[in-house]
Amino acid sequence: MTDIERGFMAFIKVNHDDLFYTCSRTQSQRNLLLIHGSGADHSSWPGALLQTAEAGVYAFDLPGHGRSKGRGRDRVEDYADVVQGLVLRLGLENVWLAGHSLGGAVVQTLGLRAPEWLSGLILVGTGCRLRVAPAILEGLAKDFEKTVDLVCDWAYGPEAAPELIRAGKKVFLQGDPRVMHGDFMACNRFDLCGRISEIALPTLIVSGSEDRLTPVKYGHFLRDRIPGSRLVEIQGAGHMMALERPGEFTSAVLEFLVPYA
Repeated sequence: MTDIERGFMAFIKVNHDDLFYTCSRTQSQRNLLLIHGSGADHSSWPGALLQTAEAGVYAFDLPGHGRSKGRGRDRVEDYADVVQGLVLRLGLENVWLAGHSLGGAVVQTLGLRAPEWLSGLILVGTGCRLRVAPAILEGLAKDFEKTVDLVCDWAYGPEAAPELIRAGKKVFLQGDPRVMHGDFMACNRFDLCGRISEIALPTLIVSGSEDRLTPVKYGHFLRDRIPGSRLVEIQGAGHMMALERPGEFTSAVLEFLVPYA
């Protein structure tokens, strides 16, 4: 059993979806809910973060991803509805949402909705607009395996360990090509740049200096427009910065959360 699988694991019914999730501990006064990116699953997060004592940490698989049942979506707003339903079904309060890439788009969407249970946002390798290269959108529909290779080439920084890249590729290939294509369609349709300054919650932005899918300028744009937000740039890391630099990433998240205890 890996670090990410330790702790409490369960399935929960949210509307028509059976969602798989892990939880470090229940009945916590503060909760951190982790939302993965396109075609990925709950293994996108470092074990040290999942086991922190600073919050009850929940990592889950979006519908149609990983161990979760149900259909994937092709609109960010629909994934945001899933997260909203999950939080309500779990009865969580004082929730801090962390989202990577597509997950970050979901977090921004919920940040603008500002439900009572939401306390703060952590935006990882994401932007307020997420245009996708035609080579990826077209390739996922025509040659899935070749396009997964292309995505992995772009997703990891130059210093990423080969075994880490192989593990990420395995997750993509085990998924449904239609779900991954829908995820990237959701990203391509996403655009909140005209409203991002309306977010009024504590916000941490984490960018990788070598991210080729969502370059660091995306993080700068968010920081400059979300009032009071903070940007941490992880040097040498690519799009999968949380796994490429797990220590630095976890420290950045916890340093952000601690003052709000």
